[in-house]
Amino acid sequence: MRRKSKALASLVAASLVIAACGGDDDDDATPAEEPATEEPADDAEEPADDMEEPADDMEEPADDMEEPADDMEEPADDMSDEPATDVVTDFGVDAENMVIRVGLNADLTGPFASLVVDIVEAQKVYWEVFNEAGGYRGWTVEPVVIDSGYATDKGIQNYQEFAQESEEGVLMITENTGSPITSAIALDAADDNMLTIPLSWASLWPDPEYGSAILEKQATYCIESINGVEWLKDLVESEGGEATLAIIGRPGEYGEDGSAGAKIAAEELGIPIVYDGTGAVAGDDRTAVISELVNSEATIVWNTLTPGELLDIFGNAVSQGFTGYWSGNSPSFSYPVHMPSDFADQFSQYYFQSYYQAPWATPGIPEMDRLVAEMTARRPDLNISDAYTTGWIEGMMAETLFRTAIDQGDLTRENIVAISQDPSFSVDFGGLSANQSWPQDYNEALVRSTWIYDVDASQYNLIPMSEVTADNPGSSGLIPIEQDYVGTVAGSYQFDGPCIEPSS
Repeated sequence: MRRKSKALASLVAASLVIAACGGDDDDDATPAEEPATEEPADDAEEPADDMEEPADDMEEPADDMEEPADDMEEPADDMSDEPATDVVTDFGVDAENMVIRVGLNADLTGPFASLVVDIVEAQKVYWEVFNEAGGYRGWTVEPVVIDSGYATDKGIQNYQEFAQESEEGVLMITENTGSPITSAIALDAADDNMLTIPLSWASLWPDPEYGSAILEKQATYCIESINGVEWLKDLVESEGGEATLAIIGRPGEYGEDGSAGAKIAAEELGIPIVYDGTGAVAGDDRTAVISELVNSEATIVWNTLTPGELLDIFGNAVSQGFTGYWSGNSPSFSYPVHMPSDFADQFSQYYFQSYYQAPWATPGIPEMDRLVAEMTARRPDLNISDAYTTGWIEGMMAETLFRTAIDQGDLTRENIVAISQDPSFSVDFGGLSANQSWPQDYNEALVRSTWIYDVDASQYNLIPMSEVTADNPGSSGLIPIEQDYVGTVAGSYQFDGPCIEPSS
């Protein structure tokens, strides 16, 4: 049985030493274990999370907490401390009380709930911190959360509620879980000037012809797959093996985008595809997929699945003696699902997690220090989570937009979309992820860096934040190996547009 090599173990150990010592932050940093977003699993294998609101008497943060970095230039006369009362508004804004409403169309009970619940909590905390510091020029933010359960019809219904042309609507959607729901609302969002931050990394969103009101973040599934397959190829060859690829994915934008990127990497790098299971995982019966995978004897597996589907297929494959290395698009792996499972040791041996950002309590990142301090103080009864980074990043994106709009005196939906399309608009994520701007040229707009993590069940230490200390911050068991990894293919590939077509 192949195990992760001694050379890799040395690399992981070195990364831990470097992290403990701090080090220089790269402005092109990208994410870590996250998110979760994609087609619903029919087997409902994910645990439901209890969404109880925390007590109102949580400890307040220190008054001197820094505000997130903002790339937008301040006006020459710096009015940042002056109340902005003369601001044009239309929908989703209470002008009298200077409150901006934002919507979160979130999967709180579906296949990605185990991570989305944490993302939502982090964004809620972000706005609590923002509001208690006085907001910006007197304006505060009210998050409105509705559960989609990852059902497209419910997600569309939620969108329609958010899009009301009154104070009861929202100014923008700061979290929209999943490629299917985002795809279903994308054209309406453009017509309604409803800027939407998706919890989806489909390569459709940077396309101004399709995603003009979708403000994507980080690398696409397609680029993530290209980087991940190249990294695994190098690993296999460094151990004297030959890279042969198996691709396993769900139907729809999520699965097909991830699979498309894996195929691009295989073609560019000359990797034989010994099993192509693009779109093959639909429904509860995965027997044929598992059989073909095992018989392929692939040395690399790239998957784009839900966590429940991955657990089923991975567990059955390794039980039948399959010893290839695995990775996949980040929503496939969920440490709350996989680390406590019967196959935790096998995930440690064979699986590497791909992602876009820094995990919980990564040292040497000031914005991570702020995130950890605020989450720990305000949600002590919740467990630590790598997914908090995603909710924090979503808040930073929206705050940067609102600051600019307030300074311009225009908090209308149309202006929020216009700001997002301005070539000068960018967001500094303070080291949590790659700083990002949104050029209208598709190829220029793409973030090409991803993070790669070792999965180490022995490091898994999911503790309540009330137990967090400097010596014991807790851990998801995901240990960064590569930060801001850009392979040769992703770094030079010319993209004329998305890697897939939108579902009809």
